[in-house]
Amino acid sequence: MNRIAKTVLSVLPVMVLLCGSPDVRGEEQLNYRLKWLYNASVVGDIYALDHGFFAKAGLTVNVKEGGPERDAIRELELGHAQFGVASADQVIRAIEKGSPVVVIAQLFQINPLMWIYRSGSLNIKSLKDLRGKIIGITYGGNDENIMLTLLAKANISDGDYTPFSVRYDLTPFYQKKTDLWPCYLNSQGVILKQKLAKEGESVAFFNPADYGVRFVANSVVTSRQMLKEQPAVVESFIRALMAAWEASLDPANEPKAMETLLKYDKNTAADIQLLQLEATRVLIKPSPETRVGAIDIDAWKQTEAIMLKQKQIRKEVSVEKALYPIQ
Repeated sequence: MNRIAKTVLSVLPVMVLLCGSPDVRGEEQLNYRLKWLYNASVVGDIYALDHGFFAKAGLTVNVKEGGPERDAIRELELGHAQFGVASADQVIRAIEKGSPVVVIAQLFQINPLMWIYRSGSLNIKSLKDLRGKIIGITYGGNDENIMLTLLAKANISDGDYTPFSVRYDLTPFYQKKTDLWPCYLNSQGVILKQKLAKEGESVAFFNPADYGVRFVANSVVTSRQMLKEQPAVVESFIRALMAAWEASLDPANEPKAMETLLKYDKNTAADIQLLQLEATRVLIKPSPETRVGAIDIDAWKQTEAIMLKQKQIRKEVSVEKALYPIQ
């Protein structure tokens, strides 16, 4: 019996099967729903398709663009997709509701969600330096959970800082109405940094992980049913995908990665895409020794604890039971 199948059968409780999940064979088409639109954040996913990694593994995979109207976990539940990308908070909320979703790889080893600030006028060396600052917060977003956790660690109460409600408009940050602004390092962060540099301003990024808060970002998910009934397909898929991510992030393959990005993302200038690719490389593979896709179990537990404390979930879900790293 396959190693993965043995592991799953030995640890899985009574399972809730997904509605209408098809019997997927390696030669049949697999649907892989991304979390967001094609851009540098998904370079490994589209690289796998564009450079034949799935085909070499004997798989036919449809890599489907994500977006605000798309929910990979929901598509797994409906049988519309066999694999998907979801953030840790989505996974944890789904588990609380009884969804049989499992995580088979963690893409971002460092969460791209950080706060940008003008380093020429502000110097943050410790959490205490947040005291008295105007801090951008997206109410209801992950950055709210993360920032409130950081402020609590520093014993900074509500009256010791000024929250600034963040919308989609970046104008308040450009107009210096706030000291720190939440952004994704490898997307908006690149654009903000470049624009301010043209105006002679330098920036820096406040990374929560530097202060012990590791809130997990995007990961690859599938269903318990898929893992149980098609373990060989799951293993082939994830090995091909992780190999593609490794290749796409290799500086030696940068021209090929850029060619893929320009093919799939036609709305972003090449110079911006290159900077976004470089930023993504550090987040996915922080060091040469980092194994792409490694699951940080402690970070997942911490993410659940943060969500529980911030009342984003009502009860513990033991998220570690839904983590199935494929070596």
